[in-house]
Amino acid sequence: MSLRFSLLGPVRAWRNEDEIPLGPRQQRAILAALLLNNRIRLSVGQLIGMVWDDPTPSAVMAVRTYVYKLRKLLPELDLTAKDGGYTIRTEIVDDEAGEPLEGLHSRYFDAQRLRLAQRGLKAKEDRLERELNTLELQRHVDEHPLREHPRALLMHTLYRDGRQAEALDQFHEARVLFAAELGIEPGPELREVHQAILDGTLKHVAKPDQLPLDFAEFTGRAREIAQLVAALPGPVGITGMQGSGKTSLAVRVAHAVKHDYPDGWFFVRGANVVDDLLRAVGVESASGDKAALWREKARGKRFLVVLDDIECAEQVHDLATPGSALIVTSVRRLNGIPGMTWVKIAGLESGEAREFFRALLGDARFDAELTQAEELLDRASCLPGPIRVAGSKLAARPHWTIDMLLQQADLGYRMGESIPSDCGAVLNPLAKAAQRLADHERRLLLVFAERGAKEITSMEATALSGCGLGVIEMTLEALADVHLIDPVVRGRYRLPTFVRSYFGATAATLA
Repeated sequence: MSLRFSLLGPVRAWRNEDEIPLGPRQQRAILAALLLNNRIRLSVGQLIGMVWDDPTPSAVMAVRTYVYKLRKLLPELDLTAKDGGYTIRTEIVDDEAGEPLEGLHSRYFDAQRLRLAQRGLKAKEDRLERELNTLELQRHVDEHPLREHPRALLMHTLYRDGRQAEALDQFHEARVLFAAELGIEPGPELREVHQAILDGTLKHVAKPDQLPLDFAEFTGRAREIAQLVAALPGPVGITGMQGSGKTSLAVRVAHAVKHDYPDGWFFVRGANVVDDLLRAVGVESASGDKAALWREKARGKRFLVVLDDIECAEQVHDLATPGSALIVTSVRRLNGIPGMTWVKIAGLESGEAREFFRALLGDARFDAELTQAEELLDRASCLPGPIRVAGSKLAARPHWTIDMLLQQADLGYRMGESIPSDCGAVLNPLAKAAQRLADHERRLLLVFAERGAKEITSMEATALSGCGLGVIEMTLEALADVHLIDPVVRGRYRLPTFVRSYFGATAATLA
């Protein structure tokens, strides 16, 4: 379930797509003060000073009352009290509409209103840079004639549209205006665009905006999100088995912090990470030290870079730059990236998994088969990837029940056939993981899955495989590195249900 807030215009909140009434003005003022200090602890005294210019003795009780009501109204907000103060961690969206903090008045809010107005103006200009609509840019320049960057963008679009004379007129208009109003000449950006038009060399690279859409039904991971956000802008990594939701978590974190990185948002997946990043900033081909060239392009910028499904540290080595955020996802923890904070994820907590599956399937169908839903979640080890696939398939087949999907899977397994088509997609993360295993690693998993073993030991593996203990210990640790088995204590490992399901079915097929 997604909770979002906006501070541009009246203070507003939404749960999924439904707007939430936030109560009286002072209650909204308390919430606004907390949102303006997202992830920062505020004492009761600080809150009072922000909301009231001349507080009365009753302000302390008023703060506590309004916080209590906000907790009741927004239970998922996790409005925590610690050391006499309050902290929230949430997502704030900007819609470029209205006067910031509309209806809230204090010296603090008046100062914040100016800051938010500037941020809203910057957000609008970021959008205009992505879209490059000549008419909208012209209107914006008319409303804000002293802002240089949108005027430079307007010159770009006019030149692109074959209106070179009008593009040059924009520069001369700015020169006269700046001299009259500010007593200065146009800045470097306008001068460079002007000269490039005269030289016929003007090129424009739009600000990269490559982030995938955030998943509306994203559930849980509050602790991991807080840990990742706190570690930024230092490089952060998310590791976990296939299907654990690494990409979804990376995208959720990226959207939560994107407004702190206004110069461009990158999302790259694949082997040629540096080439893709360079293309996104206008370098179509490069030779030599490509990482150094990327660092040069990123110098002085605040970029947000998500590198998804990375297989080795060499792909991302030396790509982190000061002021920019780097988020990496990888099945294996990559130890060759200096200063990286790693967060390991596995299945969702049971309550979160139920909430996620319910959101995908709908309340009525979920509640009608609670036992079967629990069985499916257990087989999937509460991993969000296979839960998403199962929920989507059932949502597309309204005449199916959860039990039908489970029975079809069981039938295929008993007959020793390949994974049933309707279940195969659920197990696809394991198929992908299996392809990356060495033969001896795959054989060991098949042996234990065929036996239905929930736990394995180094000694058992040695006896079954006929290999030496040292080789087996290295093999088991390699499987643990890709999260296909979980270390319990030294020499003992747990085989997740999801892994047993896949490799058990594969063993039956090969028998």
